[in-house]
This record gives sequence, C-alpha cells and structure tokens, in this order.
Amino acid sequence: MPKIKTNRGAAKRFKKTGTGRIKRSKAFTSHILTPKTRKNKRNLRQSAMVADVDQKNIAKLIPYK
Repeated sequence: MPKIKTNRGAAKRFKKTGTGRIKRSKAFTSHILTPKTRKNKRNLRQSAMVADVDQKNIAKLIPYK
C-alpha cells in the first residue's frame, strides 16, 4: 500500500491538537484592518477549531500531521 500524499496547502493552514481535533487560524486578518475595532482584531488572533462537519475531510488531507 503506497503512502498518502499530504496536501501541502492544508498542511500550512491546519494543525492537529493533542486530542486529535483540527485547529485553524481565523480569516480577515491580512489587510483592510483600519475599520476593524481593536477588540475585533485582538479576537481574530486567537486560533479556532474546525467545524465538526469538516473534521473528517481535512483529516484526510493531513494524514501524518
């Protein structure tokens, strides 16, 4: 059985936690930051978990991570 290739785009965007869930960073943080409030930008820095419906599909993209 050959090894499964890791999707490199997904590998850069997602990490697995110790419990096996998948962590992601939040969107809307790269540009046009002036209209956003300080509180909003601070909250966007925190990481988030991938939604339960997407966990299985993303786990297939990063099998060895």
